[in-house]
Amino acid sequence: MSDFIVEPGAGVAGRVRVPGDKSISHRALMFGAIASGTTRVTGFLEGEDCLATLRAVTSLGARVERPAAGEVWIEGVGLAGLGAPTAVLDMGNAGTAMRLFMGLLAGQSFDSELVGDQSLMRRPMERVARPLREMGARIETLEGRPPVRIHGGPRLHGIRYAMPMASAQVKSALLLAGLYAEGATTVIEPAVTRDHTERMLQSFGVDVTARGGTVTLRPPTRLESTRVEVPGDFSSAAFFIVAACIGARAPVVIEGVGVNPTRIGLLEMLALMGADLRLVNHRSAGAEPVADIEVRPATLSGIRVPERLVPIAIDEFPAFFVAAACARGETLVTGAEELRVKESDRIAVMARGLDAVGVRNEVLPDGLRIEGGAIEGGVVDSHGDHRVAMAFAVASLRASGAIEIRDVANVATSFPGFAPLARSVGLRLEERG
Repeated sequence: MSDFIVEPGAGVAGRVRVPGDKSISHRALMFGAIASGTTRVTGFLEGEDCLATLRAVTSLGARVERPAAGEVWIEGVGLAGLGAPTAVLDMGNAGTAMRLFMGLLAGQSFDSELVGDQSLMRRPMERVARPLREMGARIETLEGRPPVRIHGGPRLHGIRYAMPMASAQVKSALLLAGLYAEGATTVIEPAVTRDHTERMLQSFGVDVTARGGTVTLRPPTRLESTRVEVPGDFSSAAFFIVAACIGARAPVVIEGVGVNPTRIGLLEMLALMGADLRLVNHRSAGAEPVADIEVRPATLSGIRVPERLVPIAIDEFPAFFVAAACARGETLVTGAEELRVKESDRIAVMARGLDAVGVRNEVLPDGLRIEGGAIEGGVVDSHGDHRVAMAFAVASLRASGAIEIRDVANVATSFPGFAPLARSVGLRLEERG
């Protein structure tokens, strides 16, 4: 088991570029695998989660080349060309990959089985399996959790599905299954969620429309290969954004970050707290908007987070909770039940971590109440959750003593190179074990 030891620092400054977006990297591999022709991807995230997806599409018959760092070429087998894998498909720690593959594999003619690491095998999968069964899929879970066994053969049919809870992963799985269904598939969202799937499917030539929270896909006869430029991952940038908000000694610029409006709820939340944020150098990376994010030091004040922002900031809450711990007054987050079924129960694990460094908080069924104030040194167990580990590394900027963060090996799943990049802007971070 590996740990971080992070000493209080003098502050952060400088320019950084974070790795490619994990969500977009997963999707580029999957869509490229079923396209006709060769899809060329640049900016690919070479973290363990995305490499699990790469191995899976290879096992299903796509040919993948990696000509240079961050570049992947996928020679697609066509919409109906995937073949039966010779072994179970191991998703590692990648919950996004497992749920999206459930949709992709639901309409195939062969059987398949999805497994993962100890953490992923505890995560709920019925929220995806149930609507897929409504489409005609034959899917088994073990008491709602992996392994997920998918029996091939049945012809799927499109459905109109109103999601009980906003989830981009559920939406994406249904749209992927819809590629193989008879008739249109429509997903109705109770709140806006990230729309990378819709944008990318359109770039592969698929008829997808989105209006007023309703997304409809009409099944294509083929997907056309394309070029995918993966922008910097906003969820990775979040740690540097918060680090600059609470501990900048000079402006911090995070370059080339994807700023899809369905992903940047954190920026609005921090702005409500009084953060000094600017998006500059706007441009486009294929279907996705990109900008540099400039952050200057500011005094933050506690807020009640608007629930409409929760789905479009769901992965950034560990970093946001650290910002709340450094703000003046109380911050209240509600409507965030989804945090309980991430790589860990992020509400409970973050609350225990905040307790360990002296930050007063109250756990709610669907969120957290945090009283901003002084952060002490202490020992935090991340429970193998990469975002919890990185969040408490950032908290060191305002701590009165060293913070030891245990069980950080999974940081490599989403953010390879986090530790040296954090040191480059001023965090005093040491890796042990």
